[in-house]
Amino acid sequence: MGAVQDFANQVILNVEKVIIGKRSAIELVMVALLCEGHVLLEDVPGSGKTMLARSVAASLGIDFKRVQCTPDLMPNDVTGVSIFNQKNGEFEFRAGPIFANVLLADEINRATPRTQSALLEAMQEQQVTVDGITRKLPRPFLVLATQNPIEFEGTFPLPEAQLDRFLMRLSLGYPAAQDERQILVNLWREHPITHLEKVVDGNQLLTLQREVWDVHVDETLQEYIVALATATRISPDLALGISPRGSLALFKAAQALAAVRGRNHVTPDDIKYLAPVTLAHRLIVKPEVELRGRSAQTALQDVLENTPLNLGSVQR
Repeated sequence: MGAVQDFANQVILNVEKVIIGKRSAIELVMVALLCEGHVLLEDVPGSGKTMLARSVAASLGIDFKRVQCTPDLMPNDVTGVSIFNQKNGEFEFRAGPIFANVLLADEINRATPRTQSALLEAMQEQQVTVDGITRKLPRPFLVLATQNPIEFEGTFPLPEAQLDRFLMRLSLGYPAAQDERQILVNLWREHPITHLEKVVDGNQLLTLQREVWDVHVDETLQEYIVALATATRISPDLALGISPRGSLALFKAAQALAAVRGRNHVTPDDIKYLAPVTLAHRLIVKPEVELRGRSAQTALQDVLENTPLNLGSVQR
């Protein structure tokens, strides 16, 4: 797995020239890329969500496009539209911004449900259908969507089906004091993103994604992932537990994280580390439980603490 680790480290180190003190979040975005998964960045404005997406795309040297989601954004504004060419008397397809390797959907919860649903087919099937014609999206393909968890006026909360399409949900959070001071120094004259250069061949991702499939996941750990999913389905705090898609997301993310860290096998710590970011956004807490101040994160933490792991021959 040395090739995967070298590739990821080069990208992470390059992105850290722009995104200071958030190595774990950058690493998790690389995990998502290696899984061909999508990421929901949920944080307050100005925390670096857009810069993270731009920096990753610039480091990989792949196509990056951004959509600012607003209530008047139409599905065709994202997927593309057919325009009549008067010269040749035929309709020509003008591709929308979704035809990119990395698409940043900024403030996705400000788009209407109709526009949000336009992303569903693309995120799951890596294709879009416009005017009855299905077109494949370029690969690699990653959707980085952002939303503000504080301000809800004029927003359309993402439905469960849409949330389930995201491999993981991340939050960058506020920087530490020393990191914020470094940010001030870095931005003294001009933004470092303007000088960020490509450090790897982004097309190599397709080969590395297949290498990740070979990372060994012990049968005991496979059973542990299933046990975690089952525990969420019978939890008295939860109205909706983890679907098989959630179990698969945790499985694949664990393989990618092991490869990024230079291992050819998954450890129990990989699963416990990834469970909050891959599973919590797929859970729905019962209303009466939420009134007691409990959240999906706390319910999941209880599941992790109370679900036994039979170590057996698992490599640590």
